[in-house]
Amino acid sequence: MPQVKSSEQLPFVSVIIPLRNEEKFVAQSLDSIVSNDYPRDKMEILVVDGRSTDRSREIVEEYMRKYPFIKLLDNPKKIRVSANNIGIKAARGEIIISMDAHVIYAPDYIRNCVELLQSTGAANVGGLQKAVGYNYLTKAIALATTTPFGIGDAEFRYLKKEKWVDTVYLGAWRKSTLESVGLFNEGWVRNGDYELNYRIRKAGGKILLSPKIRCQYIVRGSLKKLARQYLLYGIWRVKTIKTHPDSIRWRHLIPPALLIWLFLSIISLAVGLKYWWIPVASYFFYTAATSLAISIRHGIIYFPLLILIFWVLHISWGLGFLYGILKFGPPKIPIGQILKDILGKQKFDRC
Repeated sequence: MPQVKSSEQLPFVSVIIPLRNEEKFVAQSLDSIVSNDYPRDKMEILVVDGRSTDRSREIVEEYMRKYPFIKLLDNPKKIRVSANNIGIKAARGEIIISMDAHVIYAPDYIRNCVELLQSTGAANVGGLQKAVGYNYLTKAIALATTTPFGIGDAEFRYLKKEKWVDTVYLGAWRKSTLESVGLFNEGWVRNGDYELNYRIRKAGGKILLSPKIRCQYIVRGSLKKLARQYLLYGIWRVKTIKTHPDSIRWRHLIPPALLIWLFLSIISLAVGLKYWWIPVASYFFYTAATSLAISIRHGIIYFPLLILIFWVLHISWGLGFLYGILKFGPPKIPIGQILKDILGKQKFDRC
């Protein structure tokens, strides 16, 4: 696709890419970014490396020699929120776009981010993340993580109409917006994007999810990595809820409630209570039925693996949440907020 002609009216954009050990994917990710139709003289790409131990840095350096607008920065803390802050502070752009080295971007990704920021009044915009795999296992993981049963109502996976939301995947902001709320909070190893977006909304900003913004996310390559990913999501979600109680959503409570439910079923069996099997059987039956329905549409070979992946997603996130309670202390659970969320009465719900 040909590039958009350079124009003095277009804002300068700083793309920030936190990076750590992504030698398998960083090249195709950078290829998709430099192929975007936004003028190259109106952008810079800041790759912020968290002390990678593979060939990630060397690969980025090769791209730097070919594309002078790519720069490599160092992130000694090695965590994503620190990388974002390092990039924001070094950025020359009026607009900051967060990207990921594990993702392939549509050719109009940057342009659509800029246009929506300028035309909608949003403080942050983000788009659809299409999970993709490259073998039997990862294709099954992609299917599982694109369904409400697998990941709740995370609408950035499947939304078809623009909507005001509580958070978005990645994000694009005016640099002044980030500076006004104090950048990312480096006390968050995970869930830092949600915590930032919470502060933006509390400051009066609105967050837009648009299907015009499109990318493909390459899923984790093993069940072990997937389990660790969702375990950390659960742990750090507790800290966000404890710090900002009204950030809780109904979907956050489902996995830990499920684990407690299954545990009590096993206890019931041990003490000889009747009907102990009903909760366990209900969950396993629904998991199998959902896996079968997905497999019929996408390939019956995925059926047994989907069941296992759903268990990994739910159990890892639930265990992480319960461990987070031990780590950070029990958060307050505002029942009114949960009811508003279930009834769809959040103030950010609709455009």
